[in-house]
Amino acid sequence: MSESDANFEEIIIDEEFQRLLPPLDERAFCSLEDDILIHGCMNPLVLWNGILIDGHNRFNIVTKHNLPFNTISLEFDSRDEVLAWMIKVQIDRRNLTPMQLTYYRGLHYNIEKKLHGDSERFTQNVPRGQNVTLEGSTASRLSEQYRVTSRTIKRDGEIADVIIAIGLESEEAKHSILSGETRISRKHLRELSSATEVGIATTASEIVAGTFEENRQNSSQEIGAPNSSDKTASHPMSSKFITGANKFIEDMQTLPKNTTPDKLKKTIRSYIDSLEKLYGQI
Repeated sequence: MSESDANFEEIIIDEEFQRLLPPLDERAFCSLEDDILIHGCMNPLVLWNGILIDGHNRFNIVTKHNLPFNTISLEFDSRDEVLAWMIKVQIDRRNLTPMQLTYYRGLHYNIEKKLHGDSERFTQNVPRGQNVTLEGSTASRLSEQYRVTSRTIKRDGEIADVIIAIGLESEEAKHSILSGETRISRKHLRELSSATEVGIATTASEIVAGTFEENRQNSSQEIGAPNSSDKTASHPMSSKFITGANKFIEDMQTLPKNTTPDKLKKTIRSYIDSLEKLYGQI
């Protein structure tokens, strides 16, 4: 690791690395901007071979206001190792939505599988000179790291691949899924892993158009809802409430055991907001 000053022109912005990071909402970005304007850019930007790999929001702010900043350079052997490091940093640092957490865990798993397969003994992806040899399969190691089951990690990998495929059709659709704006279950996303390119494209188009509505017929049975084939059994609004309830159950089930109170409250608040929105439609 080395420290240095750098000019704006010397820093390379890699689109893949930049797209990997969940964007800050307007309120969080403005708060960061105000802090930097008052105290300066206290945390150095992190580079790999001159490419920015941590600090994209800080870089945008110091560039906008022509402020001084420092950089730190880390050494990795490949882009995949950089991606794995970036994902771990983001998961550790940010207050992610349940779907974002699923997505980034899945990305981490898929990258580790690409690098190491199911090797029982391999080297963790950390900056060169800090390598630590670990034992265990990729899924079991990450399950311990993120405090979820190995099965969840593997499912997250499937979901991440689907979200990437949707993103290739439309970045707007991908963002809508990760932000929680589009309500889509993990089960539905896993089912899309076997869909054709046309099916993925159709889903992306429906999300962008705001017409996407997944079939929750089977899921509705999970919480004791009446059979959808009984046309006289339920109110027209019931399916929307059932969809929201099942989504809330899935979000709660994927929260790790060491979830902070803030993350738990955010998950519950999201469900309450969805109920209030439906209540207003009655």
